[in-house]
Parts: sequence; structure tokens; C-alpha cells
Amino acid sequence: MNIETWFLVIYFIAMAGIGVWTLKIGTKGSEGFLLGGRSLGPAVTALRLQSSSMSGYMFLGAGSLAYTKGYFSLWYAMGDIGGGVLNLSILGRRMRKLSQILGSLTSIEYLEHRYPSRWIRAIAAPVAVVCIFFYVMTQFIAGGRGLEMVTGIPYAWALLIAVGVIVFYTFLGGYLAVAYTDFVQAIIMLIGMVWILIGTLQAIGGWTAGNEAVGQINPNLLTMWGPEGIDSVQWGVIIGAVLVFSIGYMGWPHVNVSHMGMKRPSVARTASMYATGFNLLFIPAPYIVGIMALIILPNLDNPELAVFEVAATVLPNFAVGIVMAGIMAAIMSTADALLLQSGTIASQDLFQRFIKKDMTDSQSVWVSRFTVLILAVIGYWVAVNDPPSVAEVAIFATTVLGAAFVPVYVAAAWWKKANVPGAITSMILGTVSSVGWQLAGLVDVTGVDPMGVGIVCSTLALIVVSLATQKSHPVPEHVIAAMHETDKIGAIPAHMLTGQNDALGGQVPKDA
Repeated sequence: MNIETWFLVIYFIAMAGIGVWTLKIGTKGSEGFLLGGRSLGPAVTALRLQSSSMSGYMFLGAGSLAYTKGYFSLWYAMGDIGGGVLNLSILGRRMRKLSQILGSLTSIEYLEHRYPSRWIRAIAAPVAVVCIFFYVMTQFIAGGRGLEMVTGIPYAWALLIAVGVIVFYTFLGGYLAVAYTDFVQAIIMLIGMVWILIGTLQAIGGWTAGNEAVGQINPNLLTMWGPEGIDSVQWGVIIGAVLVFSIGYMGWPHVNVSHMGMKRPSVARTASMYATGFNLLFIPAPYIVGIMALIILPNLDNPELAVFEVAATVLPNFAVGIVMAGIMAAIMSTADALLLQSGTIASQDLFQRFIKKDMTDSQSVWVSRFTVLILAVIGYWVAVNDPPSVAEVAIFATTVLGAAFVPVYVAAAWWKKANVPGAITSMILGTVSSVGWQLAGLVDVTGVDPMGVGIVCSTLALIVVSLATQKSHPVPEHVIAAMHETDKIGAIPAHMLTGQNDALGGQVPKDA
């Protein structure tokens, strides 16, 4: 094996080792497997949240956009940089506290507890599972392509190895395994990406020389308006690009569960600082590398491999192994979070809620584990037979999640008049409008991104329907009381910890 492959083998063993290490906590009932016992501090919370939302998109999709669109691609980066701090600031403390008071173990269950109706979960769970499946499939594809390029192993086998490692530690340790591997992977991602950026700038003779060379290819690539210039700008697409990776985070169930796993609500404040620092260092790098790849690799056949190929070109062999571990870290950190969230939704939000209500904690954990395994098998089969574009599928899946769930998550913590009919209408209209807009090809016709359309529709639906149905469907008094308590900074009174999960009150710290 070459040195790059050895680095990857060591990395895979380390990630599997974390899964074994967290196995003990992962088997301590549903709360241990699904939320890691709500024991995570600010650094792990922040980097887990960021790494699980970055994904293989940052190493494939971001580089591809930059290679083809130039500095126009930075609209996506602008949204991404602020996404983590917005999510933690708006939802973090409140969602952590409210979920504890209401006794919620999953981010979908939290929605049903806040909007008490079985239809909330019946609608939210399938939408989340479908979108998450498409998103996790893009991570598998990215992982397989990366391993194939570095090791020379055929794509099908490389894909199988990547999927196998992810499934192994997610299957064993649950949320805690995912959280700690994501923390480690975030650090590796940062080191690897910064290393590629430094090597790229050295190879092209510096920032100024690189921009001058790109300008000779097409001066419009140096602007924020795209290769065709400002006359071709579609402002609706730009707005959607910023929205999907800024406020869009707040609609992603696999990201929002990070808030619920915090040790205490006050962790969100410090975590937001860690998240901002990580984003400022990490996010611009793959876009800049993708732009400068136009100079280093002017005839690249597949733009999605821009960052991979640049790394292989400008870095020494030993560094390529470390960088490839960083790339695999980005891919795996999102894939494991997506798989675990899919298993969580299947076991808690579908199977236990609608099929076997008397399911034990042990049974719930095993349903979650087998769901992870089944989705991984299906995802592998699709990815190996007809792999779609990573960037397109990732953006589409996250757009639908954002359009469907951002308003209901934000209103759940902040707006006391948001009720069941408003939430149901919001989720349905957000999903239908964003999917329909994309499938009907209206993006090209109107220049308006599906994310913008979906968010507007779901937000207006929540507000209008909630206000129109206040008398017929008032928000329950216990929910209002829980929200009033969430407004306060401080420990939760003992009498408030009487949610639907009776064990929660004794297991979770009551401090702020």
C-alpha cells in the first residue's frame, strides 16, 4: 500500500475505535443511544454541528461550483459561514431547554410535543427520511470517489469500504459515537483543507498572481456575478444560495438534534463562538481552491474532482494521505449523522409511535440500528449503479428540509401562537412548493431558487393559518407554560420536568 492508503487505514481504525469506546453509553437505553445521555460540551457540540452539516459537498460540490462559476460560488459560502452561529443563537438554548421540559428524545418528536398532534409526526417523519436518504447517498458517492482516486481500488469496492466504516461505528455507539467522531473529523477536515489551500497558493505563485491568471481565462470569473457577467444574474438564485446554507440549517433534523444533546442550555453560547471560528477558517478554502484549479488543472473533465485533483497535484505524497483523511472526515461526519437520524426517525417517530407503542428501550435501539443498516444497503446499491451529481442532490435535499422545517422549528421556540394547523400547513406547503418548483423547471424560467419560494410559502402558511385558527385550535396550556419557562435564563424547576418521557427528569441535569 502507498503512504496515502496507510493514513486512511489508520484513520478508519481510529473512527471504528471511537464506536467501540462509546458502545457502553450507546446501549444505556434510548436516551444514551439517541442523545448520548445529553452530556456534550460546547466544543464537541459546535464541531459536531458544523461537521455534520458540511459534508462531502464542501470537497466535491463547492469545488465544482467554484471551478465552473468562479467567485459567484461564494454566495453559498457567505450563507454557510453564518449558518452555525445563527442556528445556535436562535434555536440552541431554547430548543435544548424546551425539549427537556417536554420530554423529547428526537428532533421530530420535539415538533409533535410542541405541536401536539400525531399528524405532525406522521407528516414530518416521512419528509425527513426521504430527504435524508438522498443526502446520505451523496456522501456515499463522495466517499467512494475519493477512495477510488487515492487507493486505485475500483469504485464499487471503495464505496463499500467507506459505507462499511461509517455504518460500523454508527451501529455500535449511536449519537455519542457520531458526536465524538464528528468532533475529531472536524479538526482533521480543517487541517486538511487549510493545507490544500496553502499548497494551492504556493503552486500558483500567490493570491494576486492566481487572480490575474483566472482573469485572463474569463474576467467575469473574478466577480460575484458568474461567468456570463452581471447581465445574466438571477437574484432569486443568489438569495436562495445564501438562504439554503444560512437559515436552512435550522430545518435540518440531523443538525438540530445537536441542541438536544447539549449538557445544559447555556452550552449554546460558547458553542456558537467555536462554530464561528471554525467556519471562518474552513468554509472559504474549498471555493478558493476550486477557482484556482482553473489554472492548475485547466482541462479537468469532472469539476467535482477539482479539490481532490489539486490536492494530489500540489501536495507531497504523505500530505495527500492526511488531506484525504480530512476529505473522508467531511464525508463521514455528515453520513453518520444522517444515518443515525434516519434510524432515530424510524424507531422513535414511526415504529414506536404508530406500530408498537409498548416497545422497550432495547428494542428501540435495535430498530434504529437495523434501519441504519437497511438504508446503507439501499444507498450503496443506488450509488454504485447510477450515481447522481453530488452538488445537485445535496442542494436539493437540504433545500426541501429547510423549506419544510425552518419555520416550525423557529416558531416552536419563539412564537407562542404557532399551533397545530399552522405547523401542518407550513410543512406541507413548504415541501410541495420547493419540490414542485424544482421539478417544474421554474428556477430557469423565473430565476428564483426553490429555497426562497419554499421558505416564503411555509412561513406565510404558518403565520396565516395559526392566527386564523387560534380559537378552534389553541396552543395547550402546558406548552405555553413550557415556553414561558424557556424564555428565562436559569435552572428548570422540578415541577416542569414532567414530560412524556418519565425517566428524563431524573437523568438530565436541571441547571442552565
